[in-house]
Amino acid sequence: MRIVAGIPARMGSSRFPGKPLAPILGISMIEHVYHRTAMCGMVDEVFVATCDEEIRLAVEGFGGKAIMTSDAHTRASDRIAEAIEGLEADVVVMIQGDEPMIVPEMIEASLKPMIQDSAVQCVNLAKRIESEQEHRDPNTIKVVMDRRSDALYFSREPVPTGHVQSFSKIPVFKQVCIIPFRRESLINFGSLEPTALEIAESVDMLRFLEHGYPVRLVETDVATYAVDTPADLARVEALMRQDPLVQQYLKIAK
Repeated sequence: MRIVAGIPARMGSSRFPGKPLAPILGISMIEHVYHRTAMCGMVDEVFVATCDEEIRLAVEGFGGKAIMTSDAHTRASDRIAEAIEGLEADVVVMIQGDEPMIVPEMIEASLKPMIQDSAVQCVNLAKRIESEQEHRDPNTIKVVMDRRSDALYFSREPVPTGHVQSFSKIPVFKQVCIIPFRRESLINFGSLEPTALEIAESVDMLRFLEHGYPVRLVETDVATYAVDTPADLARVEALMRQDPLVQQYLKIAK
């Protein structure tokens, strides 16, 4: 089984323009994500999919592979679907470029359902939300699942509601953007019409759910934080100062 990892990145983020190239501990955020993804022994190839020349130059500058895509994509999954058209792969793991704290074990965990069951077409990691503040944060994508661990719904709103039971008594999870697809399913995703809930929530996976495709969830206990704002960047940089993985690639990067 050939597994490739694609990192979608663009300069035009509405909440934090230029964030892929924002520095963390002296190197760009996208470089952190690239190196940490490449540390996963299950991944045969890593690339960045982008529509921006600045990002391409930065990635190639640290020795990475960049694939240029259309600038018309509003969904990360569509960008990766275009990027893999000329690549040989059985499974494509999409790893968001604003997740600089990922660890290789998270990628491995996300791939297990696909290795164990050929019927599984798409997987998302999910992490239990530990604070009411994060539950209410619209930058955090919440997910609810059924008893088979398939996703029922994704939302930027605080679901499930806390109006009936207190926050401490309800299972609350967030999407962690490490998302393996079987190659054919990702290509198919790119051909599906965008859906009303996908657009309303601005969540890629709702396109799959609305078209009737299941999304398997795998719980992780690894605490990571995505970078959606400059304040997030400062918090993540402080946390990563003591990260042992950073030291393994930072010397090479510099």
